[in-house]
Amino acid sequence: MQSPRERSKVRPRAGWMVMGKRGRPSVLEVCRVLAVLVSLFPTVSLQCKILKCNSELWASTSKTGPEEDFCIALRAYDNCVRRTARTCRGDLTYHSAQHGIGDLMSQHNCSKEEPTSQPRARTPLPPPPPPPVLTSQEPSSGPEGCHYEHSLPRNAPPSNYTHCGFFGVPHLRTFGDDFQTCKVEGAWPLIHNKYLSVQVTNSPVVPGSLATATTKLTIIFKNFQQCVDQKMYHAETDQLPSAFADGSKNGGDRHGANALQVVEKVLGQHVEIHARYIGTTIVVRQVGRYLTFAVRMPEEVVNSVEEGDNQDLYLCLHGCPTNQRIDLESFRARAGSRTSAGPRGFTYQSAKAKCKERLPVEDVYFQSCVFDLLSSGDINFTMAAFYAFEDVKMLHSNSNRHHLFKGKAGRALSRASGRSNGLLSVFLLNFIVLLWTGCFTIHL
Repeated sequence: MQSPRERSKVRPRAGWMVMGKRGRPSVLEVCRVLAVLVSLFPTVSLQCKILKCNSELWASTSKTGPEEDFCIALRAYDNCVRRTARTCRGDLTYHSAQHGIGDLMSQHNCSKEEPTSQPRARTPLPPPPPPPVLTSQEPSSGPEGCHYEHSLPRNAPPSNYTHCGFFGVPHLRTFGDDFQTCKVEGAWPLIHNKYLSVQVTNSPVVPGSLATATTKLTIIFKNFQQCVDQKMYHAETDQLPSAFADGSKNGGDRHGANALQVVEKVLGQHVEIHARYIGTTIVVRQVGRYLTFAVRMPEEVVNSVEEGDNQDLYLCLHGCPTNQRIDLESFRARAGSRTSAGPRGFTYQSAKAKCKERLPVEDVYFQSCVFDLLSSGDINFTMAAFYAFEDVKMLHSNSNRHHLFKGKAGRALSRASGRSNGLLSVFLLNFIVLLWTGCFTIHL
């Protein structure tokens, strides 16, 4: 292995002290610095997954090693940042990291064309916790390729899981955590990729109202290698089956058939479909007269677009078309200014009180509950919002993103978080460079 290049000596400044053996600070001192940073920027965990890339870079560069190892770590970091582009497009941390990578690679004469495998970190990152609903009582049998996690390359980074939910009158939470209230009457596609398709049919809740809710749901799982046959699951109001349309409860007669299973949780009310071969869990419920849908799916599966398909109309990926959206904030402002009961029997205050019984935090699930009660007068929509949030807690991989907030306070929080993340990202990048060149230690 090529020996490290000689590093120039740096004259110590006030507040910094040169150390022995390349002047690197001890692990304890580094941990103290990072602990201070986390306490100064507590909102960073609310943003996109760019900080996971920063953590991986830190883990890879925390040990003494040759210059070429640092270049390998930087290339891996560059790849990680690129993978977050879709979810971090408007995040200041992401853009700061983009600019910082180029500077670091130039300073260390790193090529972008060489290996990207990361050098072994001194302390390996802990694996992500297993998803709570991906394991059923019946063990999955079949080839390794019929279990998504087992089929990944041994040194592949942990998969990023995303969530989409569709419930109520109707409300949509996209894979990118956008929350929208929509009209979307009739049949609309939620998901369509190489592995499965999901379509919902929405009907008016009350005559003359824009409010609709889901009365039909169709899911098609496509043939997959030696694992599963093509299967269709179809549900309608008062018909929530515990099996696929052909009467089977698994993926067919193949050796890996148990990689796809229908599991009935509550008769006529709650069904889960576990598609282990694509790392996906789907939850279908009937609450009152209407259906709800929730899914947990790896980003790789979400983005497995069929050739020639631009995916523009798939609600879970891009949200509802602009002309199909309902402005929940404007509705709330109008409803809050009225004191008398609306045509459905609820005032704004009585609707809030009823929703508060199940949803104590005034996030988008609480606001959607209020909207549904005022629009329909159907008390069952309170439970629809409640179960939608329960599904988020079960399926969403980031506990800090369970609650979403809209309105002025939510936007202010997002802006503040973005500024904090940007400052922290820049600081961390510079800190890693200085640490690698071995010039200083920090006295706290």
